[in-house]
Amino acid sequence: MRSTGARSRLAGRVDKVLNSALAGQPGVSLNVSAVELLAEPIPVAAVISAALARPETNLTGHWRVHELFRRSGLSQDLIDALVHANPVTRAGAARLCGAARLTEAVPWVGDLVRDPNPKVREAAIRALAQLGGRRAVDILIAAEDTIPLYRLAIALSKAASDIDIEALMRQPKSEKAATVTVLACGLRHDVLRVPPLLGIAHDRRWPRQVRIASCTSLGMIGDAAAVDGLAHLAAGDPDPAVKKAAARAERRLKRIAAGVQP
Repeated sequence: MRSTGARSRLAGRVDKVLNSALAGQPGVSLNVSAVELLAEPIPVAAVISAALARPETNLTGHWRVHELFRRSGLSQDLIDALVHANPVTRAGAARLCGAARLTEAVPWVGDLVRDPNPKVREAAIRALAQLGGRRAVDILIAAEDTIPLYRLAIALSKAASDIDIEALMRQPKSEKAATVTVLACGLRHDVLRVPPLLGIAHDRRWPRQVRIASCTSLGMIGDAAAVDGLAHLAAGDPDPAVKKAAARAERRLKRIAAGVQP
């Protein structure tokens, strides 16, 4: 087994090359093999994710990193590793493909959502959340029967665009899909979704769990504009569970407005 220092050295090498690529330096190459990266996927994925998550890293920066992996021959090697016989390798490949935003890997990562190994499944869900895009969203929603509700909501909140969220709210494929979509709005702190979330919470044609999730999301978003609507639900909705969820969200918003930690 390699030492912690060895793992840090590899991650440090990758980080140094990424910084050069993001700075636009010509002729940058990543002189490591996929085997080396797959031996230490967690620290390497962490430095890649951190580099791409910097505020100054724009679409050009993402393209430069993508090209760096392609020119180095790593993109195809990592995609090939997604079907490796060893589940540790499959999980590591999913982590690295997600961290590097290798969007061409989405279909193969999607297959791993139903992998028999739970660590591979979790790595695939995490990777799809990072990869994002409509294909990743469709895969996540299609696998709703295999992913716990809140885990799916977290992944969807990261993977979906505003357009994806709007489409899913308008025409959810199932009750669970509707529930995770409104929860994703809360996790994204999406203030623009406050009016439709209030509409869902008040509309008794929606299933109970979707209405409760809408109240929960309104509390997470923390917009004072939702207080009156939640108060109305808390005072008079005939469903006790919805009343309770609305009252909890209303209290949270009032604490936020008063400057009290919710």
